[in-house]
Amino acid sequence: MDIGNNIRALRKSAQMKQDDVVAQMQLLGIDITRSTYAKIESNIMNIKVSELCALKIIFNCEFADFFQNFQL
Repeated sequence: MDIGNNIRALRKSAQMKQDDVVAQMQLLGIDITRSTYAKIESNIMNIKVSELCALKIIFNCEFADFFQNFQL
């Protein structure tokens, strides 16, 4: 699954830097570093449900947007 690339695309579409997203996530109570966030975008680290929920709020998107082009 390539959620990381979809998250990166949503971030770029929102014209945000990784640091901007991390700051917004921290304001929402998600304890995350920029390094961890970068690993999520690179599909090196799995995303937590709480992080996904925060990103949904930050990007003002639907959960389905994270799973576009999903292939098994």
